[in-house]
Parts: sequence; structure tokens; C-alpha cells
Amino acid sequence: MNPQGIDVTYVAQLARLQLSPEEIERYQAQLSQILSHVENLGALNVEGIEPTAHAFPQTNVFRKDEVRPSLPVSEALKNAPQRVNDLFKVPKVVE
Repeated sequence: MNPQGIDVTYVAQLARLQLSPEEIERYQAQLSQILSHVENLGALNVEGIEPTAHAFPQTNVFRKDEVRPSLPVSEALKNAPQRVNDLFKVPKVVE
């Protein structure tokens, strides 16, 4: 097990991956490096900084909700395997 307590063999087992001993050794070293970098981030003073979900501000861009022409029902349903009363008929999946 590495110094941070994460075992690559255990994680691989959870992900149902079969790793060779060489892969385990390589991934364990890489994981240790990643966790060391994460530890360094914990040392940063973030007092007064608001938590964010993204590095850059993102806003939703909405368009006006306007009625626009669409396909006629017959065109939309022309390749439907089954249809009933101008609707797609699909198999029941919930009982």
C-alpha cells in the first residue's frame, strides 16, 4: 500500500480490471504522485475564496421559447417500427 493508503490492486478490483504486476507498480507510483500534488493543494490558503464548480464562470445561454416549424407527424413517424394514433409504440419496460 502506498503512503496515502490507496491500494491500486483494491481499486482495480473494484473496477473489475486485471492488472499485471508491472501495471500495478506503475499505477501505484502515478497514484502516489497525484495524491502528493493533492496534498500540496491542501496547504494553500483559500480563506475568503468562494467554492466553485468550474475554473471559469459559466452561464446558461437561453433562447426565446418560440414556436417554430417542425416535421409533420407523418414524416416523423415514417420509419417507426410500430405506431398507434400518430404516436410511437414502444415495448413496455416497467411493470
